[in-house]
Amino acid sequence: MEKQLKQGSRVWNLRFRRFNPERFALKWSWVLIRAILISGLCYVILYPLFFKLSIVFKSRIDIYDTTVLWIPRNFTLDSFRTAFEALNYPTTFASTIMISLITTLFQVISCSLAAFGFARLRFKGSGFLFACVIFTIVVPSQTIMIPTYLNYRYFDVMGLISLFTGERGINLLDTYWPFILQSATGMGIKSGLFIFIFRQFFRGLPKELEESAYIDGCGVPQTFFRIMLPNAVPAMITVLLFSFVWQWNDSYFVSLYLTRVKVLATQLPTMWASFQMDDPLYAFMIKNAGEMLFIAPVLILYLFVQRYFVESVERTGIVG
Repeated sequence: MEKQLKQGSRVWNLRFRRFNPERFALKWSWVLIRAILISGLCYVILYPLFFKLSIVFKSRIDIYDTTVLWIPRNFTLDSFRTAFEALNYPTTFASTIMISLITTLFQVISCSLAAFGFARLRFKGSGFLFACVIFTIVVPSQTIMIPTYLNYRYFDVMGLISLFTGERGINLLDTYWPFILQSATGMGIKSGLFIFIFRQFFRGLPKELEESAYIDGCGVPQTFFRIMLPNAVPAMITVLLFSFVWQWNDSYFVSLYLTRVKVLATQLPTMWASFQMDDPLYAFMIKNAGEMLFIAPVLILYLFVQRYFVESVERTGIVG
């Protein structure tokens, strides 16, 4: 018993001697500062969402009641029903998701091909061309709005269409073709960034994989589709999610190309203006309900793929 007590006192004395008050204070100070920063960031990010949720479940009477702040007194889904009908949600949702899926698919294909060429195929002027790709990231799309619009309003391929038809060109507006052509040629939303992500990932792959494929008789296309692309799944997930979300939230190109085809991004301002003339407060509530319907698919998508997204971002080196 005495031996155990002596051993326990020795252990306690060693731990006490090793205790460094300065190191302990620095460690827990950093923990406290980090907790405060994370809490502040979470508040900034989540506050708008919680604010919208507190509004959309209120009744029309609650928005005029000054005693009702965050928790609705008369819980109802009337604002969602009104916004659902005003947005013509089934039609606009179908159009929005169709455009987003088409552009996402073609952007992954075109950007991965371009990035493979920049990463593995050395040719004269490749550095200059890649610099031009990076330059497209910082150039606002509004600077080329007029030529872009005219290009699809009078679409022609090297003058061949006007030569055979005798007309100035084909009108591709109010169709999905502008989105298909842009994404398929690597000129979609943020395509320069996606090419950069794929290029950095391809450059990180061992060259021995590519060389072994060439030794086995594979050409460049076979090497890309059989070796490089299957190993680029993390980069593909990153680009898929970024491309889908950015296209889903886009209101610039859809308003530029589409007038008769309605999508959610362009219908939200129209819906708000139609209600604002009669009752601004009620219009604000309907607007928040419409925005919740707009972001709900993206939130659901994030809930299912967040683990794969975080892993893909880490492996592609975006945060490095």
